[in-house]
Amino acid sequence: MKNLVSYHQHCPVCGRGLMIAVTLLGRRVYCQHCGGGFVATPADATAAPVTEPDRPRRDRVDELIERAELVLASKR
Repeated sequence: MKNLVSYHQHCPVCGRGLMIAVTLLGRRVYCQHCGGGFVATPADATAAPVTEPDRPRRDRVDELIERAELVLASKR
């Protein structure tokens, strides 16, 4: 079994704590709880969470709802 080094980061969308592999630093990752996407940053980074200011929040909410419906449909 491979030992992966990971760190703890909160999802900027739902606030839940996630364990993220250090190999994903700087890459876009998705929260396993809400499906929200964000860039994995080092735990000691002082930068603000990455947001998508050019996209209206309503579009983002619709996208998350559609993704959740797909996940739920695949589990039936």
